[in-house]
Amino acid sequence: MNGTISPLAAAVVAPFLLAACGTELPPETVYDAVDLRAPEQRAERVRCRHHVTTRQAFFGDLHVHTALSLDAWSLDVRVGPDDAYRYAFGQSIRLPLNGATKAREVRIDRPLDFAAVTDHAEFLGEQALCLDASDDGYDSTFCEAVRSPERLEPRLIMKVAVPFSWRDRALCGADGERCAQAAQGVWREVVAAAERWNDASADCQRTTFVGYEYSSLRLMSNLHRNVIFRNAVVPNRPISYLDAIREWDLWRLLKERCLDGHPQCDVLAIPHNSNISNGRMFAVDYPGADLPEAKRQRAALRAGLEPLVEIMQHKGSSECRNGLDGVLGDDEQCGFEPFVDMVFDQSWPESVDSCPEGAVADWMPHWGPDCLSPLSYVRYALIEGLRQEHELGVNPFKFGLMASTDTHNATAGGVSERDYQGHLGYGDDSAAERVQFGDSTFAGVNHNPGGLIGIWAEENSRDALFNAMQRRETFATSGPRIRPRFFGGWNLAPDLCERPNRVAEAYAQGVPMGGDLPPDDRGAAPAFLASASADAGGEATPLQRLQVVKGWVEDDGRYAQQVFEVAGDPHNGAGVDPATCVRHGEGFAQLCAVWRDPTFEPSQRAVYYLRALENPSCRYSAWQCLAMAPEERPADCADPQTPVAIQERAWSSPIWYTPPSPLPTDGQ
Repeated sequence: MNGTISPLAAAVVAPFLLAACGTELPPETVYDAVDLRAPEQRAERVRCRHHVTTRQAFFGDLHVHTALSLDAWSLDVRVGPDDAYRYAFGQSIRLPLNGATKAREVRIDRPLDFAAVTDHAEFLGEQALCLDASDDGYDSTFCEAVRSPERLEPRLIMKVAVPFSWRDRALCGADGERCAQAAQGVWREVVAAAERWNDASADCQRTTFVGYEYSSLRLMSNLHRNVIFRNAVVPNRPISYLDAIREWDLWRLLKERCLDGHPQCDVLAIPHNSNISNGRMFAVDYPGADLPEAKRQRAALRAGLEPLVEIMQHKGSSECRNGLDGVLGDDEQCGFEPFVDMVFDQSWPESVDSCPEGAVADWMPHWGPDCLSPLSYVRYALIEGLRQEHELGVNPFKFGLMASTDTHNATAGGVSERDYQGHLGYGDDSAAERVQFGDSTFAGVNHNPGGLIGIWAEENSRDALFNAMQRRETFATSGPRIRPRFFGGWNLAPDLCERPNRVAEAYAQGVPMGGDLPPDDRGAAPAFLASASADAGGEATPLQRLQVVKGWVEDDGRYAQQVFEVAGDPHNGAGVDPATCVRHGEGFAQLCAVWRDPTFEPSQRAVYYLRALENPSCRYSAWQCLAMAPEERPADCADPQTPVAIQERAWSSPIWYTPPSPLPTDGQ
């Protein structure tokens, strides 16, 4: 991450940039939605046998790469979408080892309820042509690099940093259509795999979604989104960063060609890894939309297409960070799986500057995350959304929370700390590689197993799960299957936790996570039902405590945050023995509280979400260091910077409070 480019990368990337100037953009009609559903998927869906009106928790992974992603293929990954679903739903798959003929067999510890393969849309066609020896472009410079034993570094081939679309002329033709047509064929394979694995019967044993990743690294800042469709009525081609260079072009095309273009096409986009976006993921300045009405329209477009945000994955947590300019208050839990600090040497946080204000220096390239901004973190985006709603009448950052893995091994949902197998092909396919401090973002202890998305839905079907994502009744976990519930209202009973029908009463008396508190002009503080059940499987680590996180904007414009302990015991003495990873200390199988905000101001917009923390447990790096013979352990196993214990957690989606509009006075 020092900004240098390998000679191979320079030799390959330079011709692409030079060729870009004359590349033509395709007509937008090529993205028109088409119905690719299998015949059995078009029939009216029967209700699942296990249908619960007060909703049940389902766990899945909506960020999964296979060999169809060029970066994964470059890392020797050779498993495809069917393998990803096979792994997700409980069967074993085989992964390559160091590019040799040997392979290791891997199996998920517990099957998922749902999953989506989200391979990078960029270079889908190029890769297919480069692996076809009969294709006329097989000997192009691009293809030679793809097949080279040296391998073009994946992080460089995905960092398309120029402000226009491009395709390699030698491979794709002057208009890029050869590669686009090839991508269309691969896209249909992706859709077909999802259709094969989706259980549309009343058993509802597994659900799949059609999806892909839009991988913008414009000006070297991460602006990636996972695009998830309700069903297999999808654009004829995936809309990639090579075709829509700004995120609002992606939103516009999805709205015009899917939402408005076909009555059965429905879609949402999920931003991820804002922690390495240099503040650009949640920037509020939109070049080309400077007038208030233009900003409002663009904010509304975003709000309609992006109801969720990924807060956790194998490249760290994007929840929050201490010590940022313009943010009041600290939170000891903001140091969970930070990623950025681990990639750089330990002096990095002190030596880096804050990101510039105003469009986050929209003209300035970055080599990785090299400046600090509150708008790189989800919590402060949620707070900024309150300000935007006040100024524009629209909250573009009204996000529900989710997590996933971002695996590039097709190991959807492989989040077990004790049995983590890596996510990056030959880059981390041995324990020794996984526990070392790497010299890039593609290796080492800076990664973690990632997380899962939880959804509260009536049943495990595409429509029920997708509806829940749209209404933001979702939650994120760092891996364990913790089940948090969060309701807000004005009349929640103080003894609601003791009532046998508390969930039904909470739905009747309030709103669930992802909702807005209804208007109320009495001035009383809202009440929240905060509860969680510990994961009874896996490592079965008990819960330690529940916290409610509140955010608001101060009168001077700074972001304000406060964390409230609402249940459990933060001082229970729980911990782990670093020599054995044996846990000690008492915890809780369930926690529940009805909490009222003691700092409530009726005139102040606010956002609240629930965070459930487990007792400390060993991180994967500690487990894998202990599993090696002492003489075989890398030196980093003994480095005090190598994490030993972590507190796994779950985050609910927020609940928002908006002050009632003032009544007009006489004469107005």
